[in-house]
Amino acid sequence: MDNNKTNNEETEKKVRTLINKIRPYLQRDGGDVEFVQMKAGIVYVKLHGACVGCSSADLTLKEGIEAILLEEVPGVIGVEKVD
Repeated sequence: MDNNKTNNEETEKKVRTLINKIRPYLQRDGGDVEFVQMKAGIVYVKLHGACVGCSSADLTLKEGIEAILLEEVPGVIGVEKVD
């Protein structure tokens, strides 16, 4: 197996694991987050429930989800939301 592909799969697995650890905190407030894809170091997520249209959604995304992923997963350079 291609070593680069293996590293990408391991990185994506770490990202998914961390997002699943974050989800209960968002769900507590009626929201949720879904992993969509990871491409070129950018993690794409979709927000659901109360997170959609919430004035704090961008703060949650950047200072919560992105901060955790940048700190915990080498190779992640940012998080973007998709609709």
